[in-house]
Amino acid sequence: MRLAAETLTEDASVDEGNPYVCTASADRADEKAAGIYERKIKPLADQLLSFFGLLALLPVFAVISAAVWMDDPGSVIFTQKRVGKNKKFFNCHKFRSMKMSAPHDVPTHQLTDPEQYITGVGKFLRSTRLDELPQIWDIFRGKMSVIGPRPALWNQEDLVAERDKYGANDIKPGLTGWAQINGRDELEIAEKAKLDGEYTRILKYGGLKAFIQDVCCFAKTVGSVLNKEGVVEGGTGTEREKCTDYRS
Repeated sequence: MRLAAETLTEDASVDEGNPYVCTASADRADEKAAGIYERKIKPLADQLLSFFGLLALLPVFAVISAAVWMDDPGSVIFTQKRVGKNKKFFNCHKFRSMKMSAPHDVPTHQLTDPEQYITGVGKFLRSTRLDELPQIWDIFRGKMSVIGPRPALWNQEDLVAERDKYGANDIKPGLTGWAQINGRDELEIAEKAKLDGEYTRILKYGGLKAFIQDVCCFAKTVGSVLNKEGVVEGGTGTEREKCTDYRS
């Protein structure tokens, strides 16, 4: 499988040229500061949920893969460099929602008539967030968590800087998060980072409070996805020019 092969070959090269401060000592300090819920319980839950999720969703993955390829023949999976825990880069995966001819790593809002690049299947996948399902694999391999701040793009410096104010770059990014159920694309970057900070603070507090927050966030995500809440194609908040959501 392509994802498995990529995981075996992925090493420090993905982090080459990383402009963000990230050291092994900082990693150790962060681990020492983390509570038992963040260090032990949450990672175990991520492993179990992602493992069984991958097994249960295999038929869904197969159907989506076939639909993506038939709509526009080519690679089914889109790989993108994103910012992980402690601002280390990692390869994040999504189902491809744009045509093979679409420019790679160009923000949607910077494309001339972006609708010409989004495939019919891709439009549905993006509105339902089904394009993000391959990130369950990223959770299983330990790069992401089920719940956490959505992974920033490698050059999304404004969001990374805002998250630094709240320590939100010190935890694993998530498939869904507190900001996603409280506005998603409708939020300005500063507000999104503040919500990510609120989640981080409670996670660091640990215990039952952190567990309840994760359960509530997961449950509310289901309703948010079903209602397609907060989806603004190619835009962030009311200032679309500030959007840096490179989706493909």
